[in-house]
Amino acid sequence: MSLNTSKIKTLWRLIKQSLKGEEHDYTQGNVKVAILLLSIPMILELSLESVFAVVDIYFVGHLPNADVAVATVGLTEAVISLVYTLGIGLSTGATAIVARRVGEKEVDEASKSGAQAITISLLIAIVVACLGVYFASDILSLMGAKPEVIAEGTSFAQIIFSSSPAIILLFLINGIFRGAGDAAMAMRSLWLASIINIILCPVLIYGVGPFPELGLVGAAIATAIGRTTGVVYQCYHLFAKNRVIKIYRSYFKPNFEIIKSLLGIATPAMFQFFIQSGSWIVLTYIVSVTGSTDASAGYQIAIRNVVFFILPAWGLSNAAATLVGQNLGAKQPKRAEQSVLLTTKYNIIFMSIVTLLFVCFSEFIISLYTSDAEILAYGSQALRIIGFGYVFYGIGMVMIQSLNGAGDTKTPTWINIFTFWVIQIPLAWLLAVHLAMGPVGSFIAIPAAETVLALLAFYFFKKGKWKTIQV
Repeated sequence: MSLNTSKIKTLWRLIKQSLKGEEHDYTQGNVKVAILLLSIPMILELSLESVFAVVDIYFVGHLPNADVAVATVGLTEAVISLVYTLGIGLSTGATAIVARRVGEKEVDEASKSGAQAITISLLIAIVVACLGVYFASDILSLMGAKPEVIAEGTSFAQIIFSSSPAIILLFLINGIFRGAGDAAMAMRSLWLASIINIILCPVLIYGVGPFPELGLVGAAIATAIGRTTGVVYQCYHLFAKNRVIKIYRSYFKPNFEIIKSLLGIATPAMFQFFIQSGSWIVLTYIVSVTGSTDASAGYQIAIRNVVFFILPAWGLSNAAATLVGQNLGAKQPKRAEQSVLLTTKYNIIFMSIVTLLFVCFSEFIISLYTSDAEILAYGSQALRIIGFGYVFYGIGMVMIQSLNGAGDTKTPTWINIFTFWVIQIPLAWLLAVHLAMGPVGSFIAIPAAETVLALLAFYFFKKGKWKTIQV
């Protein structure tokens, strides 16, 4: 048997192992194998998460009032990203604590931490859902939506906001699974949710068979049902099956020590992602007020594709976060650092390929979603400009997630404040408004800010303070 054949067989065996979700000790053995076993299901998981927005944009983009429908989905998704922020922040805290406990071989404590995180998340999600449903039209108005978008999109926004518990729990519980190294379980829940959304979207939007034609509202209902089903599937495996993390009813009894530790990590993480999401909302607003509805629609299509192609890199970054947490728990900081540097190398390679795709094929990619000439022009321009910074996005993501995985969520928060609110927003406003560049000014500000973020994150990672954080 040749050496290449042997390597291919080994790779295929590892891929199958990663998809099956077989238990593995990530604090021992080959670091490359550990990265592969974690990153493959994480990449598939997060790629499928992005499918929700891409599928919605694709199908509503073929409705008669495509510009209004796409702008509505885009503006709502921009605001609902604040809900994602809560879910991601809580998930970050849960991942860090669960990974640390698993690395210490304290699996029961890891499970108790997961139960406390679910309780806190559910309470927050219910409050967010109520506020979002009540203020849906006001939120769209604040985003600079045109009157026709508000009239058409309020019901869509209300349904999406009402599904906030499913959104937050989907993120949170997958964070628990990832922290335990059970990335395959997180992947499967997103597969199920995404497949249901893909099936229901055209059925409910266009009215297939016995189903009524619901248009834009149908897209919202399909998304809500898909996410809710994913959460039910997660809970079944969390409570009824024997996996790394197994939660019992008694674990939900309030444990203020765990809650304090969880919120100590999750609160800065929520603020961290809130800062980032808030800056994207402001950018969306700047594009909306300096351009037309076509400009907003084109930008939103471009951003959905940016998210779609960046999430595999985020999957690699989440693998690094899990490896950092578990190896710090096992008192192996050198192995944790080695995992991060190797993951960064792989992310740079992947992001370089995506950069070439965006720069060379931006018009083709956007044309898959719309045939409108104005929307196509704005969308392809946005995709091309944003794509130039992709390599730096990859570096920054791994470094930030590694700091988060160590429980050092405060440093990334300060990096985000400086990068997004001192650089990105002022630069976008300067270029778009004062220099009259319009939406293009906002597009340019994105890779500029992300480059600074990558450099700062790498600097603080190399300083090594994260190795001393206690969780």
